[in-house]
Amino acid sequence: MLQSLGIHALTGIMSHIFFIIVTWWVLQSVRFDVIFKKGHTVQANLLFILVTVAIGTTVSRFFLEFLRWSQELIYLF
Repeated sequence: MLQSLGIHALTGIMSHIFFIIVTWWVLQSVRFDVIFKKGHTVQANLLFILVTVAIGTTVSRFFLEFLRWSQELIYLF
């Protein structure tokens, strides 16, 4: 039982890290600096990090829930 919880925790951590890295890679093509005033690069970089974490975590949660739901389909019948 405890090993199963550890596996779920490790899967969740790895999923979040993976999707945050993928989101970071995808958002590299977006120019956040053009929506900010000149000289506000720190704020633009902080927005980039926050948007990356928010999107990556949301996508990861979707896939983790989808995985859990697909595993629970055996209880349908």
